[in-house]
Amino acid sequence: MAEGFGNFTIDGDALWRDIMAQAHYGATRKGGIRRLTLTQEDAQVRAWFEKTCSDLGATVSADSLGIQFARVPGTDESLPPIIIGSHLDTQPTGGKFDGIIGVLGGIAVLRALRETGHRTRHPIEIANWTNEEGSRFAPAMLCSGVFAGVFDEDYALSRTDRDGVRFGDALTQIGAAGPERCGDHPVVAYFELHIEQGPILEAEEKTIGIVTGVQGMRWYEVTVTGADAHAGTTPMSMRRDALQGAIALMAAVQSIALDHGPDAVGTVGLVECRPNSRNVVPGEVFFTAEFRHPDDSVVVAMEMAFRAKAETIIATGLDVAIAQVWDSPAVKFAPDLIAAVRDAAQDLSYPAREIVSGAGHDAAYLARIAPTTMIFVPCAGGLSHNEEESATPGDVAAGANVLLRAVLTADQALD
Repeated sequence: MAEGFGNFTIDGDALWRDIMAQAHYGATRKGGIRRLTLTQEDAQVRAWFEKTCSDLGATVSADSLGIQFARVPGTDESLPPIIIGSHLDTQPTGGKFDGIIGVLGGIAVLRALRETGHRTRHPIEIANWTNEEGSRFAPAMLCSGVFAGVFDEDYALSRTDRDGVRFGDALTQIGAAGPERCGDHPVVAYFELHIEQGPILEAEEKTIGIVTGVQGMRWYEVTVTGADAHAGTTPMSMRRDALQGAIALMAAVQSIALDHGPDAVGTVGLVECRPNSRNVVPGEVFFTAEFRHPDDSVVVAMEMAFRAKAETIIATGLDVAIAQVWDSPAVKFAPDLIAAVRDAAQDLSYPAREIVSGAGHDAAYLARIAPTTMIFVPCAGGLSHNEEESATPGDVAAGANVLLRAVLTADQALD
């Protein structure tokens, strides 16, 4: 426990009210949120974030890619900040908790500091990372990737959505960019609170996941090209049916993952068939594929198997183009910060277990430039990226309390 910390806790009721308040921006009829990056809904929640943090005495700024930072000063302003962060953008059919509780957990920490008058040595900041989800502008974690030096800023600005809108133009349209160049912002340590997005904590009746790292993952965009043809007049033997080739290749994604052990996963998430007419043999199919595993060598092996399967499709007379659009190697988090989370959970008597994240997070990139760790709390049925995504007020508050104590421990230990 951090020295002088006592029974200092976050206000769980206020945190829950914040969760419900932000859910109005992009609310869906099924109780979820559709808040894609750099849309008007995103602009609205950004304004809510700025006002909420400003009301708690924080100074809010944004960098050149629209990443928001809410800062409260420390007693030694020469020290770089400890950053708490996650994201407020969602999937097209997202829930109220994915990413969101990481930002709002940070707000809960600021509120606790303000209400108790506690001053940390380091400045404390909350980061709202732009375009974590990647559901509008691929790849995911785009701007935290620029922040960490994985991508350059021009690459991020040039990304386009499925309607051809450039990231840079969308950024300008909602006026989200600030003067600071992305990546110039200092950070001494990074913490991220998140729902697990899987079923393990709930199944094992654990309140806290002590996250030790993130598994490796790769994303691909695949185009299978044949030839449009009349469905009634073109003999089966003379067709170059792109859809049939794509079906075989998509099925291989699942079989390849199953062949590489229980920790391997493979997914096809987006499919477009062209010209998408009921009486035309499809001439082109576009789809996305991804592979994930805690061991990078296994991810590579799955990719090689996928490309080998593509060669068999090409041999049938179709063209197959596979573009790797994202490669996020496996990450190991900082032992000292992991220990701070472990100790905080123990001090608060929360049932906890160590866990590796199966999903990608901004923390995976922040770990390249600063000591980093994450805290997981359970979500009902392990359901995420879904409008029915759910977590309990008690679990979310528990995660924020662990976050608060771990941050205060790090504040005392770090230079």
